[in-house]
Amino acid sequence: MQMRAAVLRQVGQPMTIETVGIGPVQPGDVLVRVGAASLCHTDLEVITGQLALALPAMLGHEVAGTVAALGEGVTELAVGDAVVLSWNPHCGHCFQCARSQPILCDRFLANGPKAGHFDGSSRLACDDGGALHQLMYLGGFAEYCVVPAQQAIRVPAALPADRACLIGCAVMTGFGAATHVARIEWGMTVMVLGAGAVGLAAVQGARLAGAGRIVAVDPNSARREIAARVGATEVCDPAAADPAEFARSLTEGRGADVVIEAAGVVAAFRTSLEAVRPGGQVVWLGKLGVREGVEFRWGSLMQEKRIIRSSYGGARPRQDFPMLAQAYLDGRLDLDALVTGRLRLEQVNEGFAALRRGEAIRSVVVFD
Repeated sequence: MQMRAAVLRQVGQPMTIETVGIGPVQPGDVLVRVGAASLCHTDLEVITGQLALALPAMLGHEVAGTVAALGEGVTELAVGDAVVLSWNPHCGHCFQCARSQPILCDRFLANGPKAGHFDGSSRLACDDGGALHQLMYLGGFAEYCVVPAQQAIRVPAALPADRACLIGCAVMTGFGAATHVARIEWGMTVMVLGAGAVGLAAVQGARLAGAGRIVAVDPNSARREIAARVGATEVCDPAAADPAEFARSLTEGRGADVVIEAAGVVAAFRTSLEAVRPGGQVVWLGKLGVREGVEFRWGSLMQEKRIIRSSYGGARPRQDFPMLAQAYLDGRLDLDALVTGRLRLEQVNEGFAALRRGEAIRSVVVFD
């Protein structure tokens, strides 16, 4: 079948809206009609060349929609189901999967550079028949996606697609960093560096985990206001006050129990180690260029501080996605505050320009 999609053909250039081929739906696959796909910094990294990807390619990995067709053998889903897509398919039996680390699945990592389907082949083609790649086993800036059934997680139909799509990456990453990775406990002092979509999800994860104090750090006043609205008890402008000193001022000189870095800038990585207390936990979520270095003060690394890098917040999509969806429907998780713009597919380049300028938290391409 054919569909409309945004295609990136050259690094640094706008995507073009094209008619491309998709399918067929193979055994074990699910065809998903995309309802909404949000714009993430990882997509932007491909556009700018910071993250290498075979081209031409379809970007978009925060995706929600409805099941349109089922491949042979798929029994856990039905046509018409509302789903959120996960970008981390995994084999379930390799060395890493057996150790409950699906984010490091051998097959996931081996087939990732091929930029296709999880089985290493392609389900997409350009209108001239040439190969068309996809980012993170998805490619959501299109009318349809074909994915293995394990990537399509059923969620309540009452959850609007333009909110649901955020669960697939940003919300899972930030919320999971607070709950699964840092394992925040009741009464802890938590600092979140960066109040973008991931950071705001981390703030909410800390709140629902029972943190006593939650400090959101961001130079953007509007984002600090949103952070306070969704659960931060204090906010800090790093241009006006040293976040590490601010953390110590709240904790009798100790520092935060947990610091979650969600800004993806050199200064934030350094600050995370200065702001955490001795024996505390640092979780790095942000990214830099793969060849970019970061220097730290040696003393900031000492005193039994624990550092972990997390890419997906310890995601367990089958359990976590429905839980997060229900938390939104129950009014305990605010996804509305994260959506700062809704776009048509033809406006996707405008959305990424706004993201690059720091004007958007999450812009969402809406198809329905």
